[in-house]
Amino acid sequence: MGVLENLYGIIGGGMFLMLFLAGTLVSGFFTLPLWMWSVFSVGTMWVAGIPRFMLVLIVLVLLVLNLPLLRRRVISIHVMRLMQRLKILPVISETEKVALEAGTTWIDGDLFSGNPNFHSIFQQPYPLLSQREQEFLDGPCEELCRKIDNEKIYAENDLPPEVWAYLRENKFWGLVIPEAHGGLGFSALAHGEIISKLSSCSIPLAITVMVPNSLGPGELILHYGTQKQKEYYLPRLANGVEIPCFALTEPEAGSDAGSIQSSGVVFRGDDGQLYLRVNWSKRYITLGAVATLLGLAVKIFDPEELLGKGKELGISCVLVPADAEGVVLGRRHDPLGVPFINSPISGKNVVVGLDHVIGGESGIGNGWKMLMECLAAGRGISIPSQTVGNSRLGMRAVGAYIQARKQFGVSISQFEGIADAYARVCGFGYILEACRQFTVGAVDSGFKPAVVSAIAKYHSTELGRVAVNDCMDILGGAGISKGPRNLVARAYEAAPIAVTVEGANILTRTMIIFGQGAIRCHPYAYKQVVAVGNEDVRAFDFAFFGHVGHVIRNASRALLLSLSRGRFATVPSGPFSEYLKRLAWVSASFGFFADVAMATLGGKLKFKEKITARYGDILSWMYLITAVLRRYEAEGRNPSHDPLVHYAVRHGFNEIQKAFEGIFANLDIPVVGWVFKYPLSWWARLNTVAMDIGDTTCMEVAETLLTPGALRDGLTQPVFKGNAALERLEKAFILHAQAEHIYKDISRAVRKGKIPKGRSTQLVDRALEAGVITSEQAELIRAAEEAGRDAIQVDDFPFVSQLV
Repeated sequence: MGVLENLYGIIGGGMFLMLFLAGTLVSGFFTLPLWMWSVFSVGTMWVAGIPRFMLVLIVLVLLVLNLPLLRRRVISIHVMRLMQRLKILPVISETEKVALEAGTTWIDGDLFSGNPNFHSIFQQPYPLLSQREQEFLDGPCEELCRKIDNEKIYAENDLPPEVWAYLRENKFWGLVIPEAHGGLGFSALAHGEIISKLSSCSIPLAITVMVPNSLGPGELILHYGTQKQKEYYLPRLANGVEIPCFALTEPEAGSDAGSIQSSGVVFRGDDGQLYLRVNWSKRYITLGAVATLLGLAVKIFDPEELLGKGKELGISCVLVPADAEGVVLGRRHDPLGVPFINSPISGKNVVVGLDHVIGGESGIGNGWKMLMECLAAGRGISIPSQTVGNSRLGMRAVGAYIQARKQFGVSISQFEGIADAYARVCGFGYILEACRQFTVGAVDSGFKPAVVSAIAKYHSTELGRVAVNDCMDILGGAGISKGPRNLVARAYEAAPIAVTVEGANILTRTMIIFGQGAIRCHPYAYKQVVAVGNEDVRAFDFAFFGHVGHVIRNASRALLLSLSRGRFATVPSGPFSEYLKRLAWVSASFGFFADVAMATLGGKLKFKEKITARYGDILSWMYLITAVLRRYEAEGRNPSHDPLVHYAVRHGFNEIQKAFEGIFANLDIPVVGWVFKYPLSWWARLNTVAMDIGDTTCMEVAETLLTPGALRDGLTQPVFKGNAALERLEKAFILHAQAEHIYKDISRAVRKGKIPKGRSTQLVDRALEAGVITSEQAELIRAAEEAGRDAIQVDDFPFVSQLV
């Protein structure tokens, strides 16, 4: 009997433990409140018959946990002091704090949470152009493109005078300045579409337009300027009376703004008024050499404390007229031969009034905050839009080329190797546009999504760089031969430039996306840091125990969603709900493992840049996949887009899988690191989130852009089509599409032995003689062949030998 009693006891204890764990998992998965889990736990223990003294002890502990006032006195204050003593939480500098608090969170917070609400996410705005914006795109923007001879711009190293004049007359530098201040008052969407179209025509032109409409004096004055500054400067900027630039980067201060050496010193003039004596040396300043109004980031000092605010007043944004005494312009950088104006600028003992500080005296010391908030929105618009413009041109031009170009008697589009590379161009193009549309929708709705903007900038330039390399590989000799016929080489040359600006990509990936996202997007992490810094027990209690509950919930969701491969997730129904379930699984796993890294590494995490980069990749691809699926929903679930969606989403999950495997293999933490490196790594490979794209999907994606019609036009709008080289390719493309069935008839006749094999021209004649095709069909074939031969030609130039 004793043995049986012991056995029953073991079984009962095991059942109790299983029931308790199951209840905890369910409570965590469905995010039930603590009190509900506590009632369940006590009830389970009561039924299991645990000793009464233990039950009483557990009830007391649970009462402490459920009563915040008691919990703060018994637990939270001691935990907070321990964290302070052990320095578990990272120390955040003032510049880091400003960057973290700049902008807003958006759906990035949802994705970081581990339990994204896709019903809410799919209700996020997806804007359309207004009639006035569309008319500008079809009118002045189209006309501007028709004025451009891109090769001449490269030869002369500048835009022609008539183009500069046209930009002024049509307010291209006032796209985002409100109509009340003389600008066009366009949305972020319209701003992006205009940049995208101009990029498909001329990259130097697009950059010249984008910079005054992005981070610069106009936007800074609009958001932070005094009323007097707005009334004076904004109309002059909108009408092109002033050409603006903004100067932040210095030889010893790139991403580290705290190292800025440029200074403004407060002094009292002979007239009794206060002035600034400004000294600076800046570089990489777009439009700097021709600007008439300089925006400068400088540190302001008040050695005599004339303002009564101390001696070191911090980073500020100052407006300086280019014709002020001591300003030095006139030199230029050469950014890889791309002839947009980029230059160093400097100034020595330049004197301006305090009213030249953006925001006036109250703006002194707030410059870094201004820059971070504007950058949070700005880098999600201009650079991604430029990349989308290049992508659209590549999709259209290269698709036409591979239809017109023949090898072994067939269009090279039929070769799987070519189709694979072209599918990547098109699939990435679909991702880029989805990301751009989704992001600008947030900006137009009033959000300033700092982390999302970093994701958009980084991945648009990286995916764009891969796509343009694929275009070059496909074109081969036609890609490396410069001249008016080459539509890809200029984008290839310019790709590294976009990678370096508005936050260099290495820094953005390794430090900003997750480094900033882990603090900003996490529902409790930053609140803990602030509470510890302020020694606020009440706030710490809320954040700390909220964080503990958050970890338990994500652990429960990650486990159950991993075991079910996402099937337990609740998501909106639709053709791609399987992808949403998998995305919910990824989000829960990411949320849990991010907390593990933050808890075990603490402040050291930001120095583990390869680890933070991989976490950033997961967060990024969750956003990009969401953007693709949101685009599909917003555009009416068009079945013609299905191959592109499959390609884009599956590629994203494959990137997420690589990132998880990299984290598990390299997270070097005692004990926990072993669990990551072996059991978790093994499980991740066995139960992978990756999805095979498949050869058939690649061919379907390529075919989507190889068929003339509304679908191809819609996916590549608003690319500029007036370029002579593109017109030649388009002509050949259309004629080959019209003649495709005739080619098939001739091939069928050859296979059946009705006509002998031969060269293309011979086959047409023989097919006509044999009655396989009509004379009209023969003429169409000949026209298509002639157009194809013309379209695939490359430029050549007179050769002048240097030999005597």
